[in-house]
Amino acid sequence: MKIENIFGNLPLDPSQEHFTEITNADSVRIERIVSPAGCELDGKWHDQTENEWVTVLQGFGAIVFEDARVVSLKPGDHILISAHEKHRVIKTSKEEPTVWLAVFYP
Repeated sequence: MKIENIFGNLPLDPSQEHFTEITNADSVRIERIVSPAGCELDGKWHDQTENEWVTVLQGFGAIVFEDARVVSLKPGDHILISAHEKHRVIKTSKEEPTVWLAVFYP
């Protein structure tokens, strides 16, 4: 068993979001997503084949859905995004990296 810290080794490249797989077992995948402070987001829609439960651990994030709904998340907030529900991150914290924890499942 190896103990790791979800805030350890945060990527330093401020030009893009970083995705780190924590585990991928059976039909569940868990990822840490880091949006660097002041990151320029690419504006691509995410259209995933899996359901996604996501929470903000640090920072702030705003997600827009294809139907124009906007959801703002602060630390501790979480949402469930259904499979094929197109969405994208439109805003993150400018003061610190935004750290997300995402769980993907069928």
